[in-house]
Amino acid sequence: MGWAIALHGGAGAIPHDMPASTRQQAQDALQECLQVGVTALQSSRSALDVVELVVRELENNPIFNAGKGSVLTTAGTVEMDACIMDGVTRKCGSVSGLSTVVNPISLARL
Repeated sequence: MGWAIALHGGAGAIPHDMPASTRQQAQDALQECLQVGVTALQSSRSALDVVELVVRELENNPIFNAGKGSVLTTAGTVEMDACIMDGVTRKCGSVSGLSTVVNPISLARL
C-alpha cells in the first residue's frame, strides 16, 4: 500500500493582493514541509511521527497560522490549539489555549 501527504498553511484566505514574493515564500515553505514528511516516510517512520514532524515545521515557520505565526486574539495574545490522532489505535490527544509552548502538536501527542 502506498502513502500520501496533504497539508495546508493555516486558516484564512490568501488575499488576492498578496505580493508575489510573499506567495512564493509560502509555497516554498510548504514544499519544505512536504519534503520533511516525504523523507520521514521514506525512512520508514510511522504515520504518527510524520504528522508530528510536519506540523512542527509549520508551527516553527512564522508564515503560517500555527505556532510562531499564530493569529493574535483580540487581546493581542497568542492562544494555540493542537490535536493529533493515531489512526491505528484511535488514541488521540489535544491541547487548547496554550500561550507558552513552542510546539503544541508535540504536547498534544504526549
